[in-house]
Amino acid sequence: MANSIQLLIKHGLRVLSLFSVLVSANSISAEFRPAFNSSAVDAFVQGELQRQQVPGIAVGIFWKGEVLAARGYGYANVEHSVPVSRGTLFQTASVGKQFTAAAVMLLVDDGKLELDAPLTQYFADAPATWSAITARRLLTHTSGIQDYFDGLLNSGVESFDSQREYTEDELLRAFYQLPIEFSPGSRYQYCNTGYVLLGILLHRLSGQFYGDILRDRVFGPLQMKTARVISEADIVRDRAAGYRLVDGELKNQEWYAPSVNTTADGSLYLSIDDYAAWDKALRVKALLSASSWAQVLAPVVLTSGKTYPYGFGWIVEEAKGHPWYHHSGSSQGFKTYISRYLADDLTVVVLSNSIDSHPDRIVDGIAEILDPHLAKIRPVGPSVGAQGSETKRIAQWLMGLANGEVPAAEALGSRRILREQMISYGRYLRPFGPVQSVELLSDHPLGDDRTYVYIVRYKTQVVRLEFVRAMDGRVMDFSVEAE
Repeated sequence: MANSIQLLIKHGLRVLSLFSVLVSANSISAEFRPAFNSSAVDAFVQGELQRQQVPGIAVGIFWKGEVLAARGYGYANVEHSVPVSRGTLFQTASVGKQFTAAAVMLLVDDGKLELDAPLTQYFADAPATWSAITARRLLTHTSGIQDYFDGLLNSGVESFDSQREYTEDELLRAFYQLPIEFSPGSRYQYCNTGYVLLGILLHRLSGQFYGDILRDRVFGPLQMKTARVISEADIVRDRAAGYRLVDGELKNQEWYAPSVNTTADGSLYLSIDDYAAWDKALRVKALLSASSWAQVLAPVVLTSGKTYPYGFGWIVEEAKGHPWYHHSGSSQGFKTYISRYLADDLTVVVLSNSIDSHPDRIVDGIAEILDPHLAKIRPVGPSVGAQGSETKRIAQWLMGLANGEVPAAEALGSRRILREQMISYGRYLRPFGPVQSVELLSDHPLGDDRTYVYIVRYKTQVVRLEFVRAMDGRVMDFSVEAE
């Protein structure tokens, strides 16, 4: 079985915040021109490479469809001292979900798939509870099906094993046994199961493996020349090795069974050059109909009537009064982050070959260098709230995490991935010592949930804590990052 860090499979969890980018419309020029300073970007990325202890990073910066920068830093393969280049292939992890979504919408445009038809129309032997689940709910993580890394497969006897081979039929039978954790459409909860199911559905409806659909109808037409599904057997030129830190020592990525590494929840190889081609297609909305693109890039509407900022494989938020589309990925020694700021017609992509890295921080830093208006909100003046009992509880909670104490099951539900994520963050916080102060920076609705942002000060470190709490009090998402 994969270790606890690796249970963040293809997940790309990052707390969503509708107000996570500072909007300063009065000081924004009508025509944005990036303040591109090659040496400043290089210095920043090199600094993060060292600070985060990442073997290798690839960076792509695209403006108005043109490549401002496509560069590699560090090593794609440490053992053989192979440097990262713009052509180095990194695993996408969950960033690959946007390509699965594109394949789904190709079949919608073909008239072969109805987004709002019950899944039982396509999976006749599915449980009756699946009659309220649709492809749209799978795409937007609102299906209610439990994540397969949280659930028990094979009739509840055996946990999912990333080093075991599974056929599509075996996965499907196992998924039928997963519980429905909430009424479909009533809430958002990130779920890899949904995208694996979409891959199986694509295969059934088209007669083609989803990776072949992408090859023939996405990668080929868009000139994404090196994009492909992961293969353990094939000779893949310029493939990066993935890494992890174990007690501060660099180790190779853990091995996954080939069938596990080809599922549609994020099992692709892409280079910066491939992302450059993809960015051009996104700008002009190639391949799909206008109606399909509109659905891909729209926030999901919950049954309550409220929206949640997730479309089809994209987090859908706002920066500088315009759409901001982004997504992260984390799996098997790799982390990836893509961020598109439509206000500036700017895209920043960072690929990393360390499961312990934070490419989102690098993207945020590069975006701020290019346009200071994209800087994340920082605390200015007094905090918006500093209720004694609540901040004291947060401080105790963080100290507990640092000591290996994970919140009780009723605080997290059955989400094993979130539990393992908290354990990982606890190890990150442990060296900082006692919490000195906690300040509430912001809190606001997120669908039917509520998200909270705190600034936490330690003696030698300041971190930003963001978490999402459901109406019933459960923590639904959680992240910690250095300020």
